[in-house]
Amino acid sequence: MHSIPFSPVAARSARARMGLTAAQVAHAMGVCGTPVHPDLVLAWEQGSHVPSDRQLFALADVLWCGAETLMGVEPRTLAEHRLARRLTVERIAYRIGMDPTRYRAAEAERRWDGDAWQTRALVEALGLSLRGLIGIMGRVDELAEHLRSAVDGRWKAHVEPVAEIVVVDATSVGDALRTMHAEFAEFSERYMGHLVARNADARLKEVAAERAAYLRRLVDHFWELIGEEGDAAPFPAGGR
Repeated sequence: MHSIPFSPVAARSARARMGLTAAQVAHAMGVCGTPVHPDLVLAWEQGSHVPSDRQLFALADVLWCGAETLMGVEPRTLAEHRLARRLTVERIAYRIGMDPTRYRAAEAERRWDGDAWQTRALVEALGLSLRGLIGIMGRVDELAEHLRSAVDGRWKAHVEPVAEIVVVDATSVGDALRTMHAEFAEFSERYMGHLVARNADARLKEVAAERAAYLRRLVDHFWELIGEEGDAAPFPAGGR
């Protein structure tokens, strides 16, 4: 199970800023529908206990701060982004049309296998982008490998695998891969042209350096070609 990030220092600081005692915090949380004992509030601040997600959200409300403030971290994982948006597993699973157990497993394993609709609903709920989700789920290297093979080989064979990873329309992916394949081919043509013309080694090294730089930016360039569809959190009107 994912361990909820929590900063005892941030919690103590937030309570001190509000001028509240632990008992007052506990009472206010009870009014919010999440009753706790004052000793538990102190245990959180001492680092011996960690609040549940619902307790974290209620504490943030009482202390007038964001959940991410009490978490003490910049959201990096799927679970942390969910907590920062004050969503329980059950709530987000309902919003994206997925069984809570399956969603919880996705967070724990850091592996996303939702369908296209669920993926777009997820990025909408978390305020992310498709590009951001790919990074969070650790599939950037997988995407880069497909892109390298596509630009230096049969790009059409990689349209479907890439579309599955990025959850972008296959037509848009195909357009991007075709463009990248043509751009990469120009490096080979220029290199061979200089070689046949017996130009200076400096020109050959220049083309080789440009080619290497292009390969290093494959993923970024891919998303640039995809455009708003990857950088926004697209969600078709009308729902599922």
